[in-house]
Amino acid sequence: MSGPQCCENPPTLNPSGGAGHVEQLGGLNAYVVGSPDSKVATLLVSDIFGYEAPNLRKLADKVAAAGFYVVVPDYFKGDPYAPENPERPIGVWIKDHGADKGFEETKPVIQALKSKGISKIGAAGFCWGAKVVVELAKCELIQAAVLLHPSFVTLDDIKGVKVPIAVLGAEMDHMSPPELLKQFEEVLAAKSEVDGFVKIFPKVSHGWTVRYKVEDDAAVKSAEEAHLGMIHWLVKFVK
Repeated sequence: MSGPQCCENPPTLNPSGGAGHVEQLGGLNAYVVGSPDSKVATLLVSDIFGYEAPNLRKLADKVAAAGFYVVVPDYFKGDPYAPENPERPIGVWIKDHGADKGFEETKPVIQALKSKGISKIGAAGFCWGAKVVVELAKCELIQAAVLLHPSFVTLDDIKGVKVPIAVLGAEMDHMSPPELLKQFEEVLAAKSEVDGFVKIFPKVSHGWTVRYKVEDDAAVKSAEEAHLGMIHWLVKFVK
């Protein structure tokens, strides 16, 4: 994820944004929203800018409106990537915040959700978060997965997936270019035991689903189309 696309269009973080609230869950702070009586949950795993990104929280609220209890963990523990900090370029920052660590830290969060009476869990990962989600999908710790403009997800990862998975990618993406996504699609088509879906969105670039400018109508429309696809997948396989 050292590519500059991962660092483009950084959001202005807002710790008090969204209709939900922050609480401790499985050892991590998390933005939570939705009915606590819901038996189905969705984990949203952020990109490198973390869980206080306004567009991500807005999306969490949207997923909650579809009937899910939604959890957006703070995997970076108050240390999201800060492009304005010259002392910690992305290559340095990522050493402290590997996706493997995020995967391990998700396990107690899932246990905490189950202890609340949640019976089914879906997960969607954005950029950095997609690698965390694909690992969960390989271990069947979740019931369905959505990867949005993934970073670091390999063909072998997709081969190892054991739950329904949708991959939403961008036409202009150096991290997961269309050629790679087409290979993902071929692998999933050959896995009859796993429902798979791959879509490449035209005229958008890496990060478009959560790092769009709200005043850019075309960008908002493309992001909303991806959001609807993500929610449809989660409703189909988790609810």
